[in-house]
Amino acid sequence: MYVENGSKKTGRKHDLGKPDFSLMPPNAELEVVRVLTYGATKYDRDNWKHVDGAADRYFAAARRHMSAVRRVESYDEETGVHHYAHAICSLLFLLELELEKDN
Repeated sequence: MYVENGSKKTGRKHDLGKPDFSLMPPNAELEVVRVLTYGATKYDRDNWKHVDGAADRYFAAARRHMSAVRRVESYDEETGVHHYAHAICSLLFLLELELEKDN
């Protein structure tokens, strides 16, 4: 609430029906951003958009990271970041590529 001329007023925000980013699990989000930051440093920012055969290669990468978790390996040896976060990044890239095709 805010006070105007000594009386209390209730603030308004018209966000009904808009995406609620507060639903994003914060620890998982941070882990995914760690992978993205590592990749941007190692390769270049948005390099993933320019990879030849990206759809097949990122699908395979996601599967490799999921397979590592099934083999009871939680963290990627190179990055120290959870394999699920790596898999999620690959899936985000695949989703983004698909959505860009639709536009």
